[in-house]
Amino acid sequence: MENTLSLNAILSQANCEFLVFDLSRRVTPISNKDFVAIEENRMPYPFPAQQHAQIGIAFWQPNQAPWIWFLKMPLDERGLLNQAALGDFIQYVAQAMGATLDKTPTEEEQEKLAANPYTFNPQDDKKAIFHAFLTAKLNQPASQYYDHAQHYASGELGWKEWQGVGLQGIADLCARIDKHNNLTRLRKALSNMPQPPKYALLGCLEHCDIPDSLAAHLEEDIQAMLSGDETDLFLLTAHVRALAGAKPDVVHGVIERMLATEALRHREMLIAIAGRCWQALSNEPLLDAFLIAVADQKDQAFFQQMVADLVMIPALRPQVLGLLHGSASPALLDAVKQLQQSVKA
Repeated sequence: MENTLSLNAILSQANCEFLVFDLSRRVTPISNKDFVAIEENRMPYPFPAQQHAQIGIAFWQPNQAPWIWFLKMPLDERGLLNQAALGDFIQYVAQAMGATLDKTPTEEEQEKLAANPYTFNPQDDKKAIFHAFLTAKLNQPASQYYDHAQHYASGELGWKEWQGVGLQGIADLCARIDKHNNLTRLRKALSNMPQPPKYALLGCLEHCDIPDSLAAHLEEDIQAMLSGDETDLFLLTAHVRALAGAKPDVVHGVIERMLATEALRHREMLIAIAGRCWQALSNEPLLDAFLIAVADQKDQAFFQQMVADLVMIPALRPQVLGLLHGSASPALLDAVKQLQQSVKA
C-alpha cells in the first residue's frame, strides 16, 4: 500500500467500485476515466474553485453500503492536482484503514482518517444533493424525507407547512426530477411555496439538469420579478443560479439580460454567474460584458479574484487570457483603466 500512488489504485486493489462528483461549483459527476486522468495529471481538474478541487468519492465493495470521502485538494497554477498533497492523503488512508479497505474502521481509525487537512465538510445543500444523486445513481431508495417532500410539493399539506420538510427530501425530489411526477410537483411548488423552502429548492436545482418546461417556469418567475416595482436581487440571483443546468441558449440569454441592466450587476449576481453559470462565459462577447461588470465594481481585489478563478477553469482559460492579452473590447479596456485609476485615487 505504501507504494500506491493513486486513489484509483487503492480502490481497485480493494475490489471497490466508486463514483466521483465535483463539489467545487455545481455538484457534477466526474467519470472514472476522467478521474484517473486527473489523478495522473494527464488532464487539469475541470471545475476548480479558488485553486482547489472539492471532490466527493463514494466507494463500496460488493454488497456493502458506500463509504464517502469529501476531499479538498490543492491544484497547481495549471489546474493539475498537487501530487504531494495526494500522496499525503494516501498515507493517511494507509495508516487509518490499512491496505485492503475490507473492514469497517474502528472509531480510533476513523478519527485518524478524519484528522487530516484534505477532508472537508461540504455546505448542507451540496451534501444533500450529493447523497440524492448517489442513491439515485445506485438505484437505492431515497431518504426517509422524500415522501414528505413529495406530499408538500404537491400542495397536499398546505404551503405554510414547510417547517417539517427536510432539505434532504427536497434534494431527493430534484435528483429524481424525471420520476414519480416530480417535475409537475416542482413547478407547482415554485409557484406557491414561501421564500424559505423556495430558496432551498432553488439551491438544489442549481446542481441539476433543468428540463425545458421547468426552465421556462424559472424564466417566467424572473420576468415577473423584473416587472415588479422592486426586485429582490437575492431571490433573482437564486433563480439565475437554478438555471445553471438549463440548455446553453437559455442560460446565455438570462445572463445577457442580467449584464445588460446596471442595477442587476450586483456583486452577488456576478459571483453566481461565475460560480454556477460559468460555461456560458465561453462566449467571448458575454465574457467581455461580464468582466466589464466586474471591473465596474471598482474593487481591484474582487476583479483579480474573479479573473484568477475563471482562468483556472480549463474550458475558459483560453478565452480569459485572450481577452486580457489582446482581444478585449474598448469598453473592457476602459473599465479596467477606470478600475486602476479608482485604486490609485
